[in-house]
Amino acid sequence: MTDQAEKLRMMVQQSQMSHAKVIAVISGKGGVGKSNVSLNFALSLIQQQLKVTVIDLDIGMGNLEILLGKPAKYSIVDMLERDLLISDIKEAGPGHLNFIAGGTGLSELVKLNEIKLQKFSEQLTELSLTNDYIILDLGAGLTEETFGFILAADEVFVVTTPEPTAVTDAYSMIKYLTAKDEQKPLYLLVNKVDSDKEGKQTAFNLQQVAKRFLNKEIEMLGYLPNDPQVSKAVKAQTPFIIYDQKSKVSKSLKKIVATYLGRGKSTVKSVGFVQKIQSWFIAK
Repeated sequence: MTDQAEKLRMMVQQSQMSHAKVIAVISGKGGVGKSNVSLNFALSLIQQQLKVTVIDLDIGMGNLEILLGKPAKYSIVDMLERDLLISDIKEAGPGHLNFIAGGTGLSELVKLNEIKLQKFSEQLTELSLTNDYIILDLGAGLTEETFGFILAADEVFVVTTPEPTAVTDAYSMIKYLTAKDEQKPLYLLVNKVDSDKEGKQTAFNLQQVAKRFLNKEIEMLGYLPNDPQVSKAVKAQTPFIIYDQKSKVSKSLKKIVATYLGRGKSTVKSVGFVQKIQSWFIAK
């Protein structure tokens, strides 16, 4: 019992020392470019001399592996089942990016026993201690397996497009999240816009509806143009910010990241991510 108490104290102390900011990137529906945003946002942060790891939590999809053209050797599931360390399952991507695959058996995470939960928490703490940012690329919609990660994240980026169905689904996500945690900082990114006016109007409409009906303030992260270079980059399995740094979409993303980092709040952490994940799993 004494050993367990000591381990718990050490984990809490380590988690308090950790400086990684955790961002959950979500969308109400598929096809809005969420994984592309996660990947390229991470790379843009790295270009600002920050250490970033992206975790693919889009269960069974492996979008990051496809976008990078690099299948992961191991996943989070392998780490838990095969007694591996977080350092064993990290994959090196382009531009000093590190990414981690969730694995097709990620649904088993909600059934972790005490020993595996402790190991999972320890490894997440280790990851947090060695990064400035951890970006969680979640699947479209909400699932039991990954909802705890969204609630535990310091901030949530909601990605949508101007299409009415995408906007409606994004609002549904915002409504549900606000009901669960009204203090959670939410940022809105509008992808694939045909004009600045369309991007601003889409964001404004969502912000107004959220304010009126949910009493929730949503910050505008920015908007990205519907750039044909994105499609070319996807086909080349290369992040667009590397494929064509001078493209409209790359320039727009760099401005978004510069603005985000310049707000200052991007360095402020809430209660530890690891403790929240632990609490969520224990409650399950």
